[in-house]
Amino acid sequence: MKFELPKLPYEMNALEPFISKRTLEFHYGKHHQTYVSNLNNLISETKFENAELETIIKEAEGPLFNNAAQVWNHTFYFMSLKKNEKSAPHGILAEALQKSFGTYADFKDAFTKASLGLFGSGWVWLVKNPNGLLEIIQESNAGNPLRKGLKPILTCDVWEHAYYLDYQNKRAEYINAFWSLINWEVIEKRF
Repeated sequence: MKFELPKLPYEMNALEPFISKRTLEFHYGKHHQTYVSNLNNLISETKFENAELETIIKEAEGPLFNNAAQVWNHTFYFMSLKKNEKSAPHGILAEALQKSFGTYADFKDAFTKASLGLFGSGWVWLVKNPNGLLEIIQESNAGNPLRKGLKPILTCDVWEHAYYLDYQNKRAEYINAFWSLINWEVIEKRF
């Protein structure tokens, strides 16, 4: 199976001023594309040549896992974004967040702290555990919650390439901007 860079559901400038067109050109157009290209090269003539992406993530190791997970993680992240008119989730997701974290503000604070506190590069995830409760987890590098039997709901990319062109070393400013870009309709459907 040959993997392809998925088309974004918005224009390259649609996330401005929070994420610039220039950042998307590099982050999506170059970094994400490189992971896709690397993955296609690495699966050639292996047992994963015709495997689904999730299978590769769950079973592969080393560079093959890293590139597969980064393709999946980035796709999940980019498909979660849009300039939102809806500032918080509603319905059953809002109820689940309240059950797991207290208030939406408590969840937002905990997710922000996890995003700021992840040392180096990686991802912060809101996941549903096997008991149906929501958790926030940190994953270094290409880490993906699918390997732990968790259902991803939301992620924030805290690799520097996600924000450096717009925010330089100011991860806190990027995380603050991230809250203005969450497509809660997509996130609610994942829940």
